[in-house]
Amino acid sequence: MTEPALVPPAEDWRAGGFGLYVHWPFCAAKCPYCDFNSHVARHIDQRRWQAAFLSEIDRVGRLTQGRVLSSVFFGGGTPSLMDPELVDAILTRVRATWPMANDAEITLEANPTSVEAGRFRGYAHAGVSRVSLGVQALNDADLARLGRLHTAADARRAFDIARDTFGRVSFDLIYGRQDQSLEAWRAELSEALAMAVDHLSLYQLTIEPGTAFGDRHARGGLKGLPDEDLAAGMYEETQDLCKAAGFSAYEVSNHARSGAEGRHNLVYWRYGDFAGIGPGAHGRLTLNGSRQATEAVMEPARWLAAVEDGKGVETATAIPPQDQAGEYLMMGLRVSEGIDLHRYASLAGAPLDPAVLHRLAEDGLVTMTEDRLRTTPTGRLLLNRLVAELLPD
Repeated sequence: MTEPALVPPAEDWRAGGFGLYVHWPFCAAKCPYCDFNSHVARHIDQRRWQAAFLSEIDRVGRLTQGRVLSSVFFGGGTPSLMDPELVDAILTRVRATWPMANDAEITLEANPTSVEAGRFRGYAHAGVSRVSLGVQALNDADLARLGRLHTAADARRAFDIARDTFGRVSFDLIYGRQDQSLEAWRAELSEALAMAVDHLSLYQLTIEPGTAFGDRHARGGLKGLPDEDLAAGMYEETQDLCKAAGFSAYEVSNHARSGAEGRHNLVYWRYGDFAGIGPGAHGRLTLNGSRQATEAVMEPARWLAAVEDGKGVETATAIPPQDQAGEYLMMGLRVSEGIDLHRYASLAGAPLDPAVLHRLAEDGLVTMTEDRLRTTPTGRLLLNRLVAELLPD
């Protein structure tokens, strides 16, 4: 049998496509579980921010001229605090800078408060085709515990507005919350699936160092978190209910109807190239045959001043091929489609160890065909262990 032609590492990004991430760093309030680069500000000069974003689009556009852009993602922070006119200006410049894929996905993250839902029509007019709502819980007591500013009724109203405004709608829920029972999560997820359009992101609550929850947990003050058995039971129930409702688990925490997978995140998981614009934004860009990891200045005021002064706002570090192979493995095994074994070998300069692959398959953690490696649902729960075993020292 003829071996498939290997894509040269310098062109490897094409297998995953090209996307743009725009980071809006401001929130109305900082959630106690959040470790993202988000800040509360009393006044935001959105005209200054518009000029800075447009300048950065121009800069990255010069580096990536001619690439076809498959997705744009407004993340944060809370992008639904952006004026619709700002989003419109950004997308107008994006369309003038890159040719867009025919099915390009343009997503904006939003909180389901009435103020933010009131902007939805303006975002749709600007070109946003998909909204992702940070619902997080469908009862008011848990929303208050999570530091959210909306009620469950607000979330349902905002979802109805989003469903009537955008072609595609997703929303997030957090489970494994304080004092949450398996029965309560089953009922809440069943309600969410009855509401859902085509996509759900379902995350187990994680306690991150440096967050308000992390500090409280370190002091012994965050009571009622699920033990390991309950957390595992919630995960398994999540998989079963979503599958029965036609929402396949195409990634560890993401579930969608067929064809409604989040295309922007698939650029990450398929190890494509993506430009990150905004404070603290990360990127992966292949330039002059070298894949680079980019990271922007994190503090919003410093980022804004640096852009206005024409100074560099990000660092770029070349990623050695072996590290690229590791990143591809780690990202690709998160998704149900898995990784292309030939692509991995091209990046790493050598294939994965057959003996290790055989052992992991015997343990029920992976499945293999001639050219693809996939994790099983059990394997996805043990992803860090799998990656550690698969990667050579």
